[in-house]
Amino acid sequence: MRCMAVDVTQLQVHYPGRAQPAVAGVSLRLAAGEMGVLIGPSGCGKTTLLRAIAGLEPVSAGSIRIEQETVSSATVQIAPEQRRVGMVFQDYALFPHMDVATNVGFGLHGWARDQRQARVQAVLDLVGLSSSAQRLPHQLSGGQQQRVALARALAPKPQLLLLDEPFSNLDVDLRERLAQEVRAILKQANTTALFVTHDQMEAFAVGDVIGVMSEGRLHQWGDAYSLYHRPATRFVAEFIGHGVFTHATLRQEGNQVVVQTPLGELTDVAELPLPCALASGECDVLLRADDIVHDDDAPVKAEIIRKSFRGSEFLYTLRLHTGETVLAHVPSHHDHKVGEWIGIRAQVDHVVTFNRACHLGGRELCQMPCNVQPPQPVKPPVQTQETNP
Repeated sequence: MRCMAVDVTQLQVHYPGRAQPAVAGVSLRLAAGEMGVLIGPSGCGKTTLLRAIAGLEPVSAGSIRIEQETVSSATVQIAPEQRRVGMVFQDYALFPHMDVATNVGFGLHGWARDQRQARVQAVLDLVGLSSSAQRLPHQLSGGQQQRVALARALAPKPQLLLLDEPFSNLDVDLRERLAQEVRAILKQANTTALFVTHDQMEAFAVGDVIGVMSEGRLHQWGDAYSLYHRPATRFVAEFIGHGVFTHATLRQEGNQVVVQTPLGELTDVAELPLPCALASGECDVLLRADDIVHDDDAPVKAEIIRKSFRGSEFLYTLRLHTGETVLAHVPSHHDHKVGEWIGIRAQVDHVVTFNRACHLGGRELCQMPCNVQPPQPVKPPVQTQETNP
């Protein structure tokens, strides 16, 4: 069993004067050397959670353990400087009058001079900036400055590294490249890290495990593949990737569950609820843009009502005869006009359904009466109704 470097249990952070907690009942775990990412809309609580782990925010309930030691709870609050936690911010926070080497060694006051110099050189080598040791921050590019900030945070050998939207001030191309570089650097250093970002592609590039937050709650904590193909809640399904919900009906034919959708029947799929789990078998089925295939010979036709050029492909918004809309990724050499009708078919490997009655009734949470099979430890079943961890 892998050692847990970070263990957050039923954490709650409540700011004075606010009715709702900023962080509500969040539980997550990070193994040593793992890289976790928190994503979600602005104000969802991800930065507050990061600050609580750093010791910058007191907690009102639950606990935070770092390397088996309780550092935060309703009765325990270990000071930030005693947690051996490093932080990297989006504004770099470098001292403009100090050269790179001095910036990196700033947190090594208690070290002997030769040890400090050796450690500074080691982390500058790690981030690829050994030749820039004598340069001032303003003489570096934005990406180089961020790597200096990373080296400074790594220099004291923290138990945990926290990064709060570290690439948000960089242009898109540099962000993507630097995200890959930072992941490689942290993996080489075997550093446990927790990122906060609002960028899904950045989260997918960096994270071994990713958490999706909304209104202070952690809806799902898992790898990118699971978030995309097996979302635990309707919010995760809507937040991750391009997709829409369309009305569908489940029925059982022998041992097989069939999903009747406006695009035809979806069959030969596993992990679906039984129709008895839903009122009249009615549900909403998630159809992502990559589930919809452009096929001129398909019997189902849809009208293009919007198109967005993405270079190698178009993202088409399509209206069906039923009035419902779906999205489709179509290679860019299929350049159809808005208002044109094209043939489409569904090609879905992972069918995800949610209880339509719960959604229409305004209920966020429901209990699912029955499933085809019990939950599996590695490959959890697609949920018919939403549950928060």
